Amino acid sequence: MRSPAAAALLVLTLAGTIGAGAPDPIDKIREADIKADLFALAGDAMRGREAGTLDELTASAWIVERARAAGLQPAGDNGSYLQFFPIERLRISTTSTVALDGKTFAMGRDVVPDALIVGNVDAPVTVADGDNVEGLNLKDRVLVVRYAPPEQPVQDASPRTVAAIRTWLRGIEQKVRASAPAAIVAIVPDAAQDQWNRVAIYLARGSYALNADGTTAPVATRGAPVLYLRESALGGPITADARFVAAITADRFQYPSVNIVAKVPGRDPPLKDQYVLFSAHQDHDGVRYPVNGDDIWNGADDNATTAVALLAIGRAFAAKPGKRSALFVWHGAEERGLMGSRWYVKHPKVPLASIVACLNGDMMGRNDPATAALLGARPPHRNSPELVQIALDANTRVSQFTVDSSWDDPSHREGWYYRSDHLPYARAGVPALFFTTLLHADYHTPFDNPDRIDVAKLTKMTRWMYATGRTLAETPKAPAVDPAFKLERCRDSTGNYCGG
Repeated sequence: MRSPAAAALLVLTLAGTIGAGAPDPIDKIREADIKADLFALAGDAMRGREAGTLDELTASAWIVERARAAGLQPAGDNGSYLQFFPIERLRISTTSTVALDGKTFAMGRDVVPDALIVGNVDAPVTVADGDNVEGLNLKDRVLVVRYAPPEQPVQDASPRTVAAIRTWLRGIEQKVRASAPAAIVAIVPDAAQDQWNRVAIYLARGSYALNADGTTAPVATRGAPVLYLRESALGGPITADARFVAAITADRFQYPSVNIVAKVPGRDPPLKDQYVLFSAHQDHDGVRYPVNGDDIWNGADDNATTAVALLAIGRAFAAKPGKRSALFVWHGAEERGLMGSRWYVKHPKVPLASIVACLNGDMMGRNDPATAALLGARPPHRNSPELVQIALDANTRVSQFTVDSSWDDPSHREGWYYRSDHLPYARAGVPALFFTTLLHADYHTPFDNPDRIDVAKLTKMTRWMYATGRTLAETPKAPAVDPAFKLERCRDSTGNYCGG
């Protein structure tokens, strides 16, 4: 830990470098401005900002105009604020044909897939007694099982929890795998509408990939299809000699997503070609199945909080540029797998070597008002001790959070360090930190709304990010990368990553 005397000297040095008679414009970061921006970006009009949709582009256009109004200059493609990139998408085609016992069913309305498995099936049917599959001969036959919802509704506190029906069906698959059925069809009664909603959402979305560096696009598996079928569409009992006939195909699409890139040029000629990067993502889950009547998954904390924080930080830097330039990137399609940040690292608008640090934030407005987390602050994830110390000193000066370091542990079950946009930069050798106030019960639910954000805490988090970046923008020496840095994530006894 830096000594009090050294910390005081740093403050005096920083005050002098900002300029005589020119106080640090941290007061440009105002709670009222942050609240107004937050309620606009995370409001229902933005429809949850789902990546690869017009809603994400609408939100991105809104951020562009707010960045322009804040005094930020464009730093994207062709003199614009935008850097478009393609999302590769694969899903089961709605033109797939499915028939059981002579009845034809519409993909997406009557029947939905459990996974991206394509193939042709024409085989006799074995109907299980409920979901009892013990002793059945299923070789080259189609297994039909019926899901029985519990008599008492499952007290599931979070809509993001894996659907109970999917867990049940995984168990069925495990039991019959050795018998090699030609397909599995799970009959879903109308009483299990919530479970149907949870699995039906995946048909429209399918699987996504980013071909940023020549990797292959997503590929559907050929094999035994696994499907859910509405019982009401079936219309009655299945006859003894029933057959199942299906041709399951996949459609491939390319959708645009976008990074928003802006800057405030530095004022010092020797340093203005170096950049302090402030990072966020603007996308979330979009419009999904309703929970308690709400089907817009707004993502106020995840991650409208940091998206509007960057606007506030931008206003402060526009009021008084640093010696180094400030670079702002709102990454698209983070929820699809860090796609925007992965794309930017492969196609940077400034040389990666000129970025002295990436200060990334994600979910900065919930939980205990007195605590926050800084990831990348302890080994093995700490890739720059000097950067960490600058951030901790900034916290001491402006925000005084109790810093929770426990989520930086490689053995932490959530693997939180690996789940936001600083990661591609750290992998590329850029000193990087992750500011967050951590998970809560509304994460990835339609209840993550702006009225649940602690705006005062968000303002403090914003000032902490800004103060860290301001020091980086003014100090003569850029933080060095720790040669001992390594990405280390724990695995459980089965070899899977901790936390899934």
